[in-house]
Amino acid sequence: MRPQETLLAANAAAHQTPQRRPRSAQAEPSDQTNTATPVATKGILPMDTEAFSQLSGQIMSVMNTVIDGKEDSVRLALTVLLAGGHLLLEDVPGVGKTLLAKTLAKTVDCTVNRIQFTPDLLPSDITGVSIYNQSSQSFEFRPGAIFANIVIGDEINRASAKTQSALLESMAEHQVSVDGTTYNLSEPFMVIATQNPIEMEGTYPLPEAQRDRFMARISMGYPDTSAELAMLETHQSVSPLDSVRPVATDDQVAAMIETVAGVHVSPAVRSYTVALGQATRNNPHLRLGASPRALLQLLRASKAAAALAGRGFVLPDDIRNLAHPVLAHRLLVERSAASQGITADSVIEDMLATVPVPGAVAPITSVPQSVKDSR
Repeated sequence: MRPQETLLAANAAAHQTPQRRPRSAQAEPSDQTNTATPVATKGILPMDTEAFSQLSGQIMSVMNTVIDGKEDSVRLALTVLLAGGHLLLEDVPGVGKTLLAKTLAKTVDCTVNRIQFTPDLLPSDITGVSIYNQSSQSFEFRPGAIFANIVIGDEINRASAKTQSALLESMAEHQVSVDGTTYNLSEPFMVIATQNPIEMEGTYPLPEAQRDRFMARISMGYPDTSAELAMLETHQSVSPLDSVRPVATDDQVAAMIETVAGVHVSPAVRSYTVALGQATRNNPHLRLGASPRALLQLLRASKAAAALAGRGFVLPDDIRNLAHPVLAHRLLVERSAASQGITADSVIEDMLATVPVPGAVAPITSVPQSVKDSR
């Protein structure tokens, strides 16, 4: 038995009766009443290594048939889903942000709601509202669009700060509080938001608290020549998205998330993660460094990346590879530093080059100890 199989088997034995957050009733059309009373669900056990690898490969394969030339973005989107996080897609218009979000949602047989964020969108449109029922002479709760497994928030920065804040509780705690009553959201639960960072007119910048709740940010970028030519051919008459069929159920995704939670993290890797976070807080070019939540999500994303790579343990390289997408959107650069061309990504690059990696006797720019020993 391979090491990762042994680890996952041990983890399964230790979780014979895992607790899964109960599902609330799903969001109904606006002309129907729904009390969103939580009901119990069966426990979810971790998935074995072979099944995990096969299912994750199928999801990425389907997504890559729709999103041409963006394998890294597809893999990162799946990483965030399996880590139990939320995803921010930030780039110029027309590069496939919404298409990526919709494709990921369609590969899973689960409930999906899309919210088109506009200036007149109200918080109650997202969370739900209590309506008085004349026949029963009582208030009944009608769930908002947030009551789904995957919620796609398109152009999130076009809604007011008040409306944006309606997502804070749901993203952090997987629950919604309305009129003094708390309603649990369905599991798995993921928010995928898109925004255009270039256009400023009619937009409201995401506050730091909101950005910190997104596990990772993806900037799609323009496709290369071959991918763009393939896109022009495959998207001529019918969108490939129309032919996408689910390859995983919500319970299977929940089992994959449980599997990721069992991936081993050594004390050395945890210490390395903390050292990176402290480096951002002590950097003179930053006025806001990485929060403890950021480090926790960096570790969770790294566990998902390790599982996707077929490993039952996290390597320092997993942390390093995810540092940019997980940390950059949370860091605030000092104005004086920004005027000199310093960005959050350049700060992270310097940090990765100077913070010693576990197992090395010097910063990463030096010759690794393993290479020295082989000479």
